[in-house]
Amino acid sequence: MTGADVKPLLPVKVPVPSDIEIAQSVEPVHISKIADAVGLLPTEYDLYGIHKAKVKLNVRERLAGKPDGKYVVVAGITPTPLGEGKSTTTIGLCQALGAYLKKKVLTCVRQPSQGPTFGIKGGAAGGGYSQVRRRGAHRVGNFGDVDRLNALSDLNGNICRVAASHTQSVRLLFLVLVNTRTQGKRKFAAVMLRRLAKLGITKTDPQELTPEERRDFARLDIDPASITWRRVMDTNDRFLRAITVGKGGEERGQTRDTGFDITVSSEIMAVLALATDLSDMRERLGRMVIGNDTQGRPVTADDLGVGGALTVLMRDAIEPTLCRWGGGRGGCGARGAGGGAGVCAGVGGVESGVGVGVRACGCEYEAQAEGGGEGGVRREGRALQSVTCSRIGTKGATHVPPPAFTSFHLAAHLTHPIMNVTPTPPPTQPPRSGASAAVICAHHGLGGAGAVDLAEAVVAATAGPKPDFKFLYDVNISIKEKIETIAREMYHAAGVEYLPEAEAQIEKYTRMGFDKLPICMAKTQYSFSHDAAKKGAPSGFILPIRDVRASVGAGFLFPLVGSMMTMPGLPTRPCFYDIDIDPATGKIVGLS
Repeated sequence: MTGADVKPLLPVKVPVPSDIEIAQSVEPVHISKIADAVGLLPTEYDLYGIHKAKVKLNVRERLAGKPDGKYVVVAGITPTPLGEGKSTTTIGLCQALGAYLKKKVLTCVRQPSQGPTFGIKGGAAGGGYSQVRRRGAHRVGNFGDVDRLNALSDLNGNICRVAASHTQSVRLLFLVLVNTRTQGKRKFAAVMLRRLAKLGITKTDPQELTPEERRDFARLDIDPASITWRRVMDTNDRFLRAITVGKGGEERGQTRDTGFDITVSSEIMAVLALATDLSDMRERLGRMVIGNDTQGRPVTADDLGVGGALTVLMRDAIEPTLCRWGGGRGGCGARGAGGGAGVCAGVGGVESGVGVGVRACGCEYEAQAEGGGEGGVRREGRALQSVTCSRIGTKGATHVPPPAFTSFHLAAHLTHPIMNVTPTPPPTQPPRSGASAAVICAHHGLGGAGAVDLAEAVVAATAGPKPDFKFLYDVNISIKEKIETIAREMYHAAGVEYLPEAEAQIEKYTRMGFDKLPICMAKTQYSFSHDAAKKGAPSGFILPIRDVRASVGAGFLFPLVGSMMTMPGLPTRPCFYDIDIDPATGKIVGLS
């Protein structure tokens, strides 16, 4: 079978209608039929209405003896202003694998942030004839998981014991924390036992603690200037990047500077994406560091006593959300991005970042696909690189690339990431540049029919023996060595410059024992460099590191490169101008 011989299973229009028009043109089937089609038992999911469901994690126990499937990761080249097509390519590839090649396939995509939904670009629901059904519900957060993250961040941000630790006596503080609500007897809450263990105290009866032990347990001595925890919200707001809190009359002089991040950049989102089960998520949430005490020791969510409550709020969020894409029967699971979402299927297509997610969850993925201007499939170790076209150049696409994105730039954007993971010098002739196959796709305009060639290339590339997979660096080297290895080997930078704040944080995290964590670089997605204006594949530049932050619970450090922001701002002409509701039908209009 070749792509030229394949006809779409559903009618398609040329030019391609708007995404929301396509999404609303097909009445979705009840989600229980999708669950049945992918092999879920009725006891293994909970319905959230008739169009989506939550999949229980215990399904893995029933499938434990089944053969492992293929794990295909869809990443992206440096994007154009129209996006790079990761979600569209993920869904189009899986449509082709399932509906046309008859493979058992599940698609795992991110739940979108309302920042890009109402801001400037797409929101991880795919596009054209390769998109998530019930697009409106998916795009505006009707699954509720992101709202849970907002609540968690705010709960952990209410560091109520900062003021109390500095103003109340040890005796009163201890009596308030270890109260007599349980049958009139003082008893440690379960989370308190974690703090006692951290302090090396093995006693479980509050009455047995010495005055010194009571003091160590009750008084956290948090240094307000060290608090790194930031509250989050899921819409863009540049005015919340830097704020001052603690100015109320009852805060007793606990004024400090802080700020908001967008929800999907939070450590809690990373924990959600990387956690393997409820127990693992509980441990990761409890390990999250919010700052340090006056002696420089890290203070965690469990020290605050909030680790268990955070996990309760996230209990349902860790369960993948089952929905449906069009162009054939199939399931689509949505969770937070990060590369750690699990796939229980014959073939799994996952849209995510690659690196920390693979390292943290220990997965051995079979293929990596990239949305771009042209395409290829390549294998290195257990990683394979697949490159396909996105909306630019897709048959029936309604957008034309801006003049800045010439074929030269697109080719450079495409070949650079392939060369980064090529174990031997790449061929000098295009279009493969080290990939094992090159294909042109038209899934945006044709659905799965437009990605059959890609699907066959992925199947071929994942067949055969698996060479040894090698990480880019050893986590035991220093923080700077890891950053510089990434800058040199992946971005082709000539060197790294550390600003004073970054130098201070690197020294601090090394002293606190966090220097063995892997690195997740936070930088502009519009260039391999720190400068979004540098197109193609720049080299020889100096990469500036402005700051380094720690996501200890999630399990990585993330340097902020150049002017990278963790709270975006809205453009002059946001997408929300086009979004409205049709009162007669209740349907969403204008959603990209």
